[in-house]
Amino acid sequence: MTTDVPAWAEGSAGLVRSSAVMVAGTATSRVLGFVRAAMLLAAIGGLASGDAFSVANTVPNNMYILLAGGVLNAVLVPQITRADAQGDAGAREYVDRLITMSVALLGVATILLTALAPLLVRLYSTRFDAQLLALSTAFAVLCLPQVFFYGLYTLFGQLLNARGSFGPYMWAPVVNNIVAIAGLAVFIAIAGHGVKDPGSWTAGTIVLLAGTATAGVVAQALVLIPSLRSRGFTWRPRWGLRGVGLGTASRVAGWTFAAVLVAQLGFIITSRVATAGGVAARAAAGNGVAPGKSIYDPAFLLFMLPHSLVTVSLVTALFTRMARAAAADRIDDVRSDLSLGLRLTGVFTVLATAAFLALGPDLTATLFPGTSSAQTRGIAYVAMAMMCGLVPFSAQYLFQRVFYVFEDAKTPFLIQVPVVLTWSLGNLLSLWLLPPQLIVVGIGVSMSVGAVVGAALSVWLLRRRLHRLDGGPVLRTYARLAIAAAAAGIAAWLAARGVHLAAGGGWPADVAATVVGGTVLVGGYVLGLWALRVEELGELLRPLIDRLHRRPPATNP
Repeated sequence: MTTDVPAWAEGSAGLVRSSAVMVAGTATSRVLGFVRAAMLLAAIGGLASGDAFSVANTVPNNMYILLAGGVLNAVLVPQITRADAQGDAGAREYVDRLITMSVALLGVATILLTALAPLLVRLYSTRFDAQLLALSTAFAVLCLPQVFFYGLYTLFGQLLNARGSFGPYMWAPVVNNIVAIAGLAVFIAIAGHGVKDPGSWTAGTIVLLAGTATAGVVAQALVLIPSLRSRGFTWRPRWGLRGVGLGTASRVAGWTFAAVLVAQLGFIITSRVATAGGVAARAAAGNGVAPGKSIYDPAFLLFMLPHSLVTVSLVTALFTRMARAAAADRIDDVRSDLSLGLRLTGVFTVLATAAFLALGPDLTATLFPGTSSAQTRGIAYVAMAMMCGLVPFSAQYLFQRVFYVFEDAKTPFLIQVPVVLTWSLGNLLSLWLLPPQLIVVGIGVSMSVGAVVGAALSVWLLRRRLHRLDGGPVLRTYARLAIAAAAAGIAAWLAARGVHLAAGGGWPADVAATVVGGTVLVGGYVLGLWALRVEELGELLRPLIDRLHRRPPATNP
């Protein structure tokens, strides 16, 4: 007897297994990230002080992304990892010189950025009064050293990856979150919880909050050193890079840096609109709870959760296969892997979209205990607006990687420009046209529209690159996913409303509604996929089924 296996499914079980390994570390870090975000909201609230810290702690992330996107990740890290893999004396000296250059570059950049803290805070915010600007600048001075340690984390992690050690790099952010959570616990014990007025901060509380945030990033980098030493890595500072062949890599990095720069310019507009929206909403509400930058951040964290857990892990596992196929000019294999990636990620992104549209307020209330219902509703509405674009956003991430396997960084840049223009214009229209309480929700809607624009442009350009796309099977799968998700989402919403009718309000009722609604949603979705014969469901469950079949039988005592 023979079993018919779809051609696209060949090798997909191994892909899912590889992705599951990466999901474990990411999931742990994300769970702790939610604990950290909830404690931060409980500690300082989502008002003016929350916006001040949000801007200050966002600036080092964005400065590092800008620096790493053009120089570190695109030029130096690939050169370091390739040379380190060779292991001979000449390569060892070459790696030492590249690391020396990287560390020096990070150090100089961090010093300059810290000195420019007042200007950077003004760049990423607007309508802050003098008191709020001073508070945010003080936070930023303590947070900007994170740039240096984010860079070390990337260098150390990529060196470990080049030596076949992926676990430490994956789990290091967990250490970051643990340190930051401990710092927040101490902060709450000393300063109490609840909204902090900008004028109530002392030097000690500023150092405690921002300093422990930076200490977490320091720990994230330094915790990798023992792993490097255990694998025989040593570094001797050496200077001089003449004749090491960075010219070609630098040309490739130019387009990568341009794309990152465009994205960061767009985020500056987003940050300024979010802070302006928060100021306007607080004024309209008489300094009451109002959505601003500190509401945007946890909403974006929620939006990125399914993407980082599933899409990034699956695409990372798929990228090597596509790169090998592209190098061998096996266009059919690249097209097949693209189709597979779209359909597998779609199973999760469609479910996540339905979950937030059906249960958004209950989910945020459950995840952020100790935060006011007005704040959790604000987070929910912004996250729901973002989630409308999750499917095209994750698809665009995969499309971008297909261009990269052909060593094409120019096309992703050209796509990035209209995407950023779309959501930047949408953000500005939100600021000009929407009521203050809805400005940050408008940012989420603009982000979703930009994701649709990026995915549509990528499909059009990839059809030309790959001659055709496997559009029919992908569209049929997504249609079935949407039908199953819509039916399950409606049932979940009704179940959650039933819980509230029976149990009333409050955090226990929110948790119960989330659990009951979530169970109905997932169960209904899986049943719907089974009834509609969505083959990808079986492929995603196959590793679990195989593990159960391999479990040794119990022995009788």
